[in-house]
Amino acid sequence: MIHLINQTSRTVRTAVNVQERWFAPDHNGRLKWLSAWHGDSVERAAVLKIVLYQPEIPPNTGNVVRLCANVGASLHLIEPLGFSLDDRSLRRAGMDYRELADVSVYSRYSDFVAQHPQTRILAFSTAGETCYTDGGYRQGDALLFGPETRGLPRALLQKLPAAQRLRIPMTAPARSVNLSNAVAVAVYEAWRQLRFEGGD
Repeated sequence: MIHLINQTSRTVRTAVNVQERWFAPDHNGRLKWLSAWHGDSVERAAVLKIVLYQPEIPPNTGNVVRLCANVGASLHLIEPLGFSLDDRSLRRAGMDYRELADVSVYSRYSDFVAQHPQTRILAFSTAGETCYTDGGYRQGDALLFGPETRGLPRALLQKLPAAQRLRIPMTAPARSVNLSNAVAVAVYEAWRQLRFEGGD
């Protein structure tokens, strides 16, 4: 399901056919996917929130959609996106897992923060001071990742304490880890620390 959220104007943008799937507002005004298979929408309590800040490459986001469906995490996309939600390569990477993933789209990062005021945000950056294995993850944490070509803005990172600015180790002279790979590394470490809650 995909929710298109604009917290500032308190409106939900109309979307009736996204990725060849039909949507309708729920009682909170969020757009929920109406399953072609069983006439109902998918809902689950997310063990983690994955936040992609202005992602640029559709297959990376498609891979993260599939990852979120497999681990029970929700996916939150911050606009502008470098692709449309019906991009063929996005659909191909996500395959049919997009039907099982809970995806929300926000006009700006501040909208996400306003929607989740109690959520602890852990930002991943090559400039992070804390190793990702020392994140001390909690259920419901938001794992924040920047766009592929430039990473998270410095101003955004500086608003978080050092313990919440995480890095994934690399050997020199490597510059960065592929976005979807970085998300997978971080998510599985967080899920491991949560004893793979909800998994089997």
